[in-house]
Amino acid sequence: MIIHNLHKKTRKQDRKRGITFVIFTFSILFSLLSNAQDSIVLEASIDEKTSIDFEQKFFNAITQKAINNYQKAIENLEECNALIPDDKAILFEFSKNYFFLNKLPEALEYGNEALAKDPENIWLLEHLVSIHRKNKNFDKAIEIQEQIGNKNPKKKSSLVYLYLQNGDRKSAKKMLAELSESKLLTPRLRRLNHQLNRKKEKPKKTSKKVNSNNDLKQLFEEKKSFTLLTQLLAKLDKNNHEDLLTYSERGISLFPAQPMVYLMNGKALNKEKKHKKAIESLQNGIDFVIDNMKLEKQFYSEIVKAYKALGDSKNVNKYQNKIK
Repeated sequence: MIIHNLHKKTRKQDRKRGITFVIFTFSILFSLLSNAQDSIVLEASIDEKTSIDFEQKFFNAITQKAINNYQKAIENLEECNALIPDDKAILFEFSKNYFFLNKLPEALEYGNEALAKDPENIWLLEHLVSIHRKNKNFDKAIEIQEQIGNKNPKKKSSLVYLYLQNGDRKSAKKMLAELSESKLLTPRLRRLNHQLNRKKEKPKKTSKKVNSNNDLKQLFEEKKSFTLLTQLLAKLDKNNHEDLLTYSERGISLFPAQPMVYLMNGKALNKEKKHKKAIESLQNGIDFVIDNMKLEKQFYSEIVKAYKALGDSKNVNKYQNKIK
């Protein structure tokens, strides 16, 4: 009788431990999926053993992606796909991992397959915008972002950057006006709106000695060339010249989709101790950086400098981590 009761108690404990393990496993998986705001819930109407195998391999794939081991994640996803072919969650994960590996044709193929199964999925649509943007296919990125904006007017703000990257200044200004009328302009977009609509004034004359900067200034005034502006800004920055602010602002007005002018503007504003404005300008500019880690790090370093001056340790840590 005692042995029977012991067996009964042991079975209960085993069952309790098993339930606890399942709950623990699913809580981790749910946490990972919740934190990845662009995930899709799995489709499932399959037998229990297949379901458990599938969930374990999917959990492994999510874990590998979280530690940037994208190729290993893809291998786990292939095993998932063998168990349940063409599940939209798996197709989406394939697309994201190929995107992170910079294999854009594969990312696009899997993304489109997932979208065919769920055409209204906002996360998928935004992911496809990222692929087309990285591929510099701005026309297609704009087409999808407009679709997103029709569903959620707040998302129209991304169109401003895409229009500018596509060389369509007129549409960018029109969108900024629409966002302003709807009271949806963020501080960053307000600043960009101001810079796009400012008059193209000539820079103030300085009473300083003639130096090598003046030759570049004169050439730039004649030709309004981005190449000449880049050279001029680099020299002004190197010489710690006060005209860096003036010319970087003119650069934003003339070339609003070029991240370098925002970087130089941020540097100039930091030198002027206008750190909040520096952060706004730098955050605007980084939205135009595509697939250039070196340039991204320069932006983050300048943002860190601004937050340090403001005594904002939380954001200092946040952007220092981005540099790493």
